[in-house]
Amino acid sequence: MKKELLSIAESKALRGIAILGIILHNYCHFLRFAVKENEYTFTAAKPRQFLEKLTSLNPDLFVHFFSFLGHYGVPVFLFISGFGLVYKYEQHTEKRTPALPFIGFHYAKLLRLMFLGYIGFAVVSYLHPHGYHGYNLERVIAQLIMYINLLPDPDHIIKPGPYWFFGLMLQLYIVYRLFLYKTKSLYTIILIAVCWIIQAIFTPDNDPGGEALNRIRYNFIGGMLPFGMGILYARYGRCLDRWAYLAIAIISAIAVLAGSFWFQTWLWVPLFVVTGAVASVKLIPEKALTPMVWFGAISSALFVVHPITREIIIRMSYKGYVYSGIITYIIASILLAWIFKLCFRYIPKPKLRT
Repeated sequence: MKKELLSIAESKALRGIAILGIILHNYCHFLRFAVKENEYTFTAAKPRQFLEKLTSLNPDLFVHFFSFLGHYGVPVFLFISGFGLVYKYEQHTEKRTPALPFIGFHYAKLLRLMFLGYIGFAVVSYLHPHGYHGYNLERVIAQLIMYINLLPDPDHIIKPGPYWFFGLMLQLYIVYRLFLYKTKSLYTIILIAVCWIIQAIFTPDNDPGGEALNRIRYNFIGGMLPFGMGILYARYGRCLDRWAYLAIAIISAIAVLAGSFWFQTWLWVPLFVVTGAVASVKLIPEKALTPMVWFGAISSALFVVHPITREIIIRMSYKGYVYSGIITYIIASILLAWIFKLCFRYIPKPKLRT
């Protein structure tokens, strides 16, 4: 892999873009007036509502934009994860990492990251008069072992909601190590195709209410496309000139918007989100990327803490102080993220034993 394919600064910038999209989405889509997203299921009316707000230059377009599109920070994270696994375990080491130590190491990394935030959110929920109080033993164990994504009705049992990502990542680590690690790239392509076909079957007509599709997309099947793209990009990606990146960025933006209107094209929107994000960081001068690089450096901690600050601060926006609430939420999340980063220093890091 050439060093220029995706530099450390560019990788951090992608993480910064992804985490800002995610934390703003997870705040904005709770506001009653916001256009809701198509994330796990598809409703044709939602992109039409978004287009109406976009073309009319609605005064709350900021909220609508992140409510409808901000969740696409997730496929950007998945792309970076696939890219990083190939970079670390295939191209920078000759030794073959055994499956059980690999899976155990990555599970421990996820648990170390999740644990403090999970406790913090549970405490805040119990103190909140209308907070979530459904922490029975089964759900706590399922979240800590990260198989909660596989249980029925994930919308209402994964709390805080964004923590579904931990279960998704553990599944993708397992899939990578068992089926894709140092194997022919054809296997990655086949798995992407199989996962697409499984989702494509559950159209709005065949799956009224989207219950089956909703449950499928909470798991690795829904995330395989961007994750597999990261693997393939790490193996075969090439650096392009600025005009090529500009063309990719423009085409990707059009494809994301246009593809959001139909179910079958919507399944491929994450592909263009990723190509657009990569092309964008390639076009932006490195100095101008500095704020996104900075956010990327604390992206893990931000992801863990933002459900806690949202639970407390969103009531400001409910009472009419929409943008004051958003600004306070961002600042509070950054401050709490730095506190958590300091706390992480005292939690032993897992080691990969081979």
